[in-house]
Amino acid sequence: MAVAGLYRRILPSPPAIEFASSEGKQLFAEALESGTMEGFFRLISYFQTQSEPAYCGLASLSVVLNALAIDPGRKWKGPWRWFDESMLDCCEPLERVKAEGITFGKVACLAHCAGAKVEAFHTTQSNIDDFRSHIKTCATSEDCHLIASYHRKPFKQTGTGHFSPIGGYHAGRDMALILDVARFKYPPHWVPVSLLWEAMDTVDGATGQPRGFMLISRLQAPPLLYTLSCKHESWASTAKFLTVDVPSLLKSDDLKTVPEVLSVIFQSLPAHAGDFIKWIAEVRRQDEDGSSLSKEEKARIAAKEEVLKQVHETKLFKYVTDWLSSARSQFENLPSFGDKDSLTEIAANVCCQGAEILTGCHGAKAGFYCKKTCVTCLKSNGDNTTAIISGTVVSGHNEQGVDILLPSSPKKQTGHCTLCPANVIVTHPASNDILTVLLLALPPQTWTGLKDQKLLSEIQAIVSDDNLPVVLREEVLLLRRQLHFLKRCKDDEVENDCQMP
Repeated sequence: MAVAGLYRRILPSPPAIEFASSEGKQLFAEALESGTMEGFFRLISYFQTQSEPAYCGLASLSVVLNALAIDPGRKWKGPWRWFDESMLDCCEPLERVKAEGITFGKVACLAHCAGAKVEAFHTTQSNIDDFRSHIKTCATSEDCHLIASYHRKPFKQTGTGHFSPIGGYHAGRDMALILDVARFKYPPHWVPVSLLWEAMDTVDGATGQPRGFMLISRLQAPPLLYTLSCKHESWASTAKFLTVDVPSLLKSDDLKTVPEVLSVIFQSLPAHAGDFIKWIAEVRRQDEDGSSLSKEEKARIAAKEEVLKQVHETKLFKYVTDWLSSARSQFENLPSFGDKDSLTEIAANVCCQGAEILTGCHGAKAGFYCKKTCVTCLKSNGDNTTAIISGTVVSGHNEQGVDILLPSSPKKQTGHCTLCPANVIVTHPASNDILTVLLLALPPQTWTGLKDQKLLSEIQAIVSDDNLPVVLREEVLLLRRQLHFLKRCKDDEVENDCQMP
């Protein structure tokens, strides 16, 4: 028997005022005249409806990231790079978000991964006056947007936890405009700031934490080659190990040499540390002119190659590589960062992930497997060659050709590599690269507990970001900011649920 379902909800008014009503239009006109609707036009240009009942956090973030004109650095569909809910999966599997919603901390984590500056506040970390001030700041600028996490009950609306961006502010009436991403349910509406604060100042029973708001602005481009991921459930223990356990380990041992320091850290790495830091692959459909590289693809591959080259040129990289070479036979339980997999196996895995992104199908139900892979090379920048790992991904009766573009070099590299038909070395980040970058991204105070002053001076000189080339320094500082934020998420349990709209 067919079920009729639901067609929208009547917006309870008061307390809310529908944006498209006569009164709502008047509020808009007055706020526009007073200059507190500047952020509205960017947001409304990229406003979207959440595609799933529990995707309000992802939809709100997609709207804001696109409004800030942050380049995701990877394709959405066809040749277009664009933030879509389906691409926001670095911190939580989409199947889980679809079933359970997403937490306040994970939304902020996603924004960090996307290259945005994020300031997240529980209501216990702010007050209504500061909140009002932040609304005004964002409402009078195109460079900052505010996402509120609140409970619908104070507005007499159905549902529980919800995320939506704030589109403007009316100073005379002290009202904020909520651009509700659940447009199938409620239209955009004005609400009193005091009531919005009350709606945010509600405790989520599952976490024991109050809700809040986050300020999102443009800080830098997305990471080029490396990013931290909290998708795997072990992320919290890995973040704790890097920020709490490592400094403690360095204090408790009488260490004299750099290899001894590496031994203490690497032998204690959590088993799933390889799931915490990821390298970023360039993925495209094979039907997108696979015979050549676009100007933008060449530029992005060149940037990745430069980061990898600068990693290899650091003194720390040599220490890490030498330690791994001598330790692999002694320590069989070291976490894997991809070295144990062949490039073909890695390609098959990444091709399947790329097909999920390109088709919008995610999780086990998508049923992707890679039927075959091959390696070809194309001229990219001058004498440099870009390796293309091509795979045919199968899902049911459908096949999708997927390409992965990898950095390469005409010289022999010490990283993980293979030969392409043109006899060019294809390099992709492996354990020595990734562990080097991870150590560089640790907070500077990590090393201050070393008792041997000579060793301390040597380590600080090796890991100091002041001694790094510009491109690598920016990559390292971005990872350090991500690590700092994830530590704060872990320590403060920045968790708010968004289960149903």
